[in-house]
Amino acid sequence: MSVVGKVDSLWRYPVKSMRGEESNEAYASYSGIYGDRVFAFRSSANHDGFPYFTAREQRKLLQYRPRFRYPDKAAQPINLVDAESRNANPLSANLAEFIVDVETPDGKSIAIDDPALIEIIRANVDQNHQVTLMQSQRAMTDCRPVSLFSLQSAQQLAEETGIPVDKRRFRANVYVDFGAAAKAFAENELVGRSVRIGSKVVITILERDSRCMVITLDPDTGEQTPAILKKVAQAHDGMAGVYGAVVVEGLIRKGDSIELLG
Repeated sequence: MSVVGKVDSLWRYPVKSMRGEESNEAYASYSGIYGDRVFAFRSSANHDGFPYFTAREQRKLLQYRPRFRYPDKAAQPINLVDAESRNANPLSANLAEFIVDVETPDGKSIAIDDPALIEIIRANVDQNHQVTLMQSQRAMTDCRPVSLFSLQSAQQLAEETGIPVDKRRFRANVYVDFGAAAKAFAENELVGRSVRIGSKVVITILERDSRCMVITLDPDTGEQTPAILKKVAQAHDGMAGVYGAVVVEGLIRKGDSIELLG
């Protein structure tokens, strides 16, 4: 085993396509990061394979800030300590305890399940998008349960495009620092292998992350910079970052070492 990097920061996105929240620790479960993407919006105009109403349709979604109403219950499984002492799988909070309040771009707070919120986010969007709310204890990610992206990859894209590249554009769960001497996109070399993060969590890296227009959107303003996606397409096969599956559950903490197994 060898240490290949460390956890720079941890993020989850309580509502798919809305602003993320950073934390010092996160519980990595088989179904994803605890509390990640537990809410999403479905559009009748999108196909069944990807039914979500996202920043692709409404860029302003990125400016909405969701907050869990009961942050302690949404932080980690409710019986984590006792379950781990018994080598048992912990329990998730009830769906009602994952309820979210959303701060709109103009500073108002509205419950995620208030029908008025749907009308607000549909403003100035093709009205063929009939939007409904979805909720799940399983993270409603695009592909695999957990995503990783390195600081070095963000820096490389900034150099290639001549544009400052905020890592948050890539909406990863785990941002990795491979160190000053590491080459960009080193996470690609982890595909097909497993890593241990901290003392317990093991993640198998399954595939590279195919990117869409969302990475062109500034995470604070929604302003579009197409050159970033164009460079990813031209120089990196349209991919940036990697997806993984959790094979040993547990807490991940900011600053944790990342070890390559095997």
